[in-house]
Amino acid sequence: MATAKEAGWHVSRYNLTASIPGTEKTAIVNLYKGHCGVYTPIEIYLMSILEELDEHHPIISRFAKRGIICRFDERAALESMGKIACAFSQGISLTICPTMGCNFDCPYCYENHRQSRMSLEVQDNVIALAERMLEATDSKNLSITWFGGEPLLAPDIIESLSLRLTELVQKRCGKYVASIITNGYLLTKENIEMLNRMQVKNCQVTIDGLGNTHNATRHLAGGGPTFNRIVDNLKNHKIPFRVNIRHNVHSGNQSEIEQLEAFVRQIAAESGNSLSYYPASVWCNTVADERGKNVRTLCGSIAGEVSIRQETQRFHSGRGHFCGAQSLWQVAIDDQGRLFKCWVDVDKPQFSFGLAHEWDPKKPLETANHLDNLTKYFNTCGPVPDEECKECVWLPMCSGGCPNKRLHYSKNCVAFKNNPEQYVLALYAQIGKQKTKY
Repeated sequence: MATAKEAGWHVSRYNLTASIPGTEKTAIVNLYKGHCGVYTPIEIYLMSILEELDEHHPIISRFAKRGIICRFDERAALESMGKIACAFSQGISLTICPTMGCNFDCPYCYENHRQSRMSLEVQDNVIALAERMLEATDSKNLSITWFGGEPLLAPDIIESLSLRLTELVQKRCGKYVASIITNGYLLTKENIEMLNRMQVKNCQVTIDGLGNTHNATRHLAGGGPTFNRIVDNLKNHKIPFRVNIRHNVHSGNQSEIEQLEAFVRQIAAESGNSLSYYPASVWCNTVADERGKNVRTLCGSIAGEVSIRQETQRFHSGRGHFCGAQSLWQVAIDDQGRLFKCWVDVDKPQFSFGLAHEWDPKKPLETANHLDNLTKYFNTCGPVPDEECKECVWLPMCSGGCPNKRLHYSKNCVAFKNNPEQYVLALYAQIGKQKTKY
């Protein structure tokens, strides 16, 4: 009769634990499996003597189902996931910028805006590229994100390209999905109706606080408030798609987190529109620094708190998430037809890897005109090129961190890296509040 150790069982290297206040129980989060559970003292004891247990002990199957024990190399599996994510595709994903112009001038924006519109020739090249990518993968499905600049400065281009892109998918009897990232100022009745016709199902709008708090960082180019108009657009128009309200949290608006979340719920209730709120911490960037703005206070000590809230809200079973920039089949396209692996780079021509009319996804390396800008993103994916990251318990969550930041600035660790207990208890509370089984 073999022991659990002899059968290959061992405690997961990706467990996080925290004692639940006021009880004798322990919450354990397994980051590889994507599971959070509550365990009694006897269960914790059995896990501590796992290697001595009989391989057929009934607790083993329960522990294994939740991922807190396993009999394979989890880190090797994560590295394989990274390689698969880079090469495998269930569909094509394009981020398209019909313009790099913007009607806002936000101090923390990472883009250098320029007044421009995608020409008809470039639009033809985008359609041809989408068709080549679909053919290269024999894929039927296409996902589009409208980006910029402010994409609604060019609604006619969005409509024209959408009609042609959906036709490509319809010929293949596939699925077309579209979303848009907009500042919301031009989310008029006419534009909402157009986006709905063009099968946009999801929209992101940023609101940085209430009234003048928002206006301090989300103002028009040349000056001028934007809060009231954005709120009027969200409240007074029937929006047939989901709108995610992003709150860029910084030291000047962190006190309004609860108020803004309640305000978004109020707008949703009054309008009947599907609105959801989520906070996100803002990080420093070179462009903002060059503008002479004091953006370093945007991160501050609140980054961990905001990040915990983000991660607990999107926690799900089965992690294995990797950045789209690490996949061959996800590409960002600027208004000039230049191709990028990360949409953060779309305003920086020096980071382009190719051109829409030249790049052939069947020969991705041979037809890239700046090959390093393509390969360097792939090479951040499995195995992670950092010994510290390889040994880190947070690896299943961050997959080595944002590839763009790693390549251009420095690696960014999980903001609450040194406070795992706070994360575990926050996740435990979130699950209890939602009455969700994990």
